[in-house]
Amino acid sequence: MQLLTLLALTATTTTAFSRPPQGLRPPTRIHAGGGDARQVVILFGPPGSGKGTHAPKLVDKLGAPQLSTGDMLRAAVAAGSEVGQKAKAVMEAGGLVGDDIVVGIIRDRIEESDCSKGFILDGFPRTVDQAKMLDECLAEKGECVNAVVALEVPDAVLTERICGRWVHKASGRSYHAKFAPPKSLGGAAPSTETMLDDETNEPLMQRADDTEEALKTRLAGYHAQTVPILEHYSTVVSRVDANQGLDEVWAAIDKAT
Repeated sequence: MQLLTLLALTATTTTAFSRPPQGLRPPTRIHAGGGDARQVVILFGPPGSGKGTHAPKLVDKLGAPQLSTGDMLRAAVAAGSEVGQKAKAVMEAGGLVGDDIVVGIIRDRIEESDCSKGFILDGFPRTVDQAKMLDECLAEKGECVNAVVALEVPDAVLTERICGRWVHKASGRSYHAKFAPPKSLGGAAPSTETMLDDETNEPLMQRADDTEEALKTRLAGYHAQTVPILEHYSTVVSRVDANQGLDEVWAAIDKAT
């Protein structure tokens, strides 16, 4: 339960900013291999947009890790770092982990050797206020966000992608009632009786938030929070049509970074 607090970092509606905070260096697009500057990339995309498919390719291309705020939080708490201890105390008290703690965790994480060429942020920032705090953190080292990739897919398509997903809980193997059905489905309607894992023949399951009702709420929050962030980073944003073939989507991401 405590770790879920990070996923609800903020529910605050903020005002869009198209300029960087006063005194900070404006974002500049820097491609991989360009001098000594680290490549700082933010990857945006609603559930079902294909981030999980394309992020590993981006990691390989840039030679930089994909940093998830949830993973970083868990690692900081487990390591017992100063900022990790602060986060643990907040969570144990039932509170929400504040933006300052999250940025502190990011500040520590990007000092590690695997971030020497750069890093890819996934799941942060979620609001313009968080983006401004990230800018300030990077500016301390004379750096800035130099590429923002936004994967865009119509909500109706996302609904079809998400609501058709089924998983094998024990292994994590993923299926889709339409696009990647298990052998057991045949031409039947998807159900716990007809959706069975190919290897174990055990029943598959749908995640609680992979329903149309839950997805509407998630997408509403994504659109409300992400649009202002894209405006804030407007000079380095690349909007990618992710409602096309995998090769075409990757080609657009490759060009953007």
